[in-house]
Amino acid sequence: MEFDPDSTAVVVVDMQNGFCHPDGSLYAPPSADAIGPVSTLVDRAADADAPVVYTRDVHPPGQFDDAHYYDEFDRWGEHVVEGSWDAELVDDLPTDDAAHVVEKHTYDAFYRTGLDGWLDTHGVDDLVVCGTLANVCVLHTAGSAGLRDYRPVVIEDALGYIDEEHREYAVEHADWLFGETATLDDVEFA
Repeated sequence: MEFDPDSTAVVVVDMQNGFCHPDGSLYAPPSADAIGPVSTLVDRAADADAPVVYTRDVHPPGQFDDAHYYDEFDRWGEHVVEGSWDAELVDDLPTDDAAHVVEKHTYDAFYRTGLDGWLDTHGVDDLVVCGTLANVCVLHTAGSAGLRDYRPVVIEDALGYIDEEHREYAVEHADWLFGETATLDDVEFA
């Protein structure tokens, strides 16, 4: 699968200490296992001068205090709180050359962020999506991208997850409903 680096961005979803480090509040070992494949994809993009966008799931301490329904702290417990070590991107990723970092407060990296405007301004049409969790923030971000007329391609072997069946569901759902899937070996920038 060949991508034009002038119109493609790699979107790395929520590869943060809270999810990928053993001391993180919502650590899942497969998220830590995804660091290597994600790094490989980021390096390939950088070699081709394709932009890499990182998302960070960040929650102000009182974000859900007056929530009517949507309360991630109730569902998941307190996690990736603004200003915490938990909310920082993992050290093992090459983030110094990030083209853009999106701070988001929900599962969807497009919801009330500047991501759509940034991609549009930079002429991006195709998104190569990886990161964690496959069936939560990756799936919602990729789905939201498809609804905005981007071509989201989820990289199935560069995903973190809690249970393998969650990853399988996300990959199948992405492929069936709104985008495409590929493996790391399928991705080329030219």
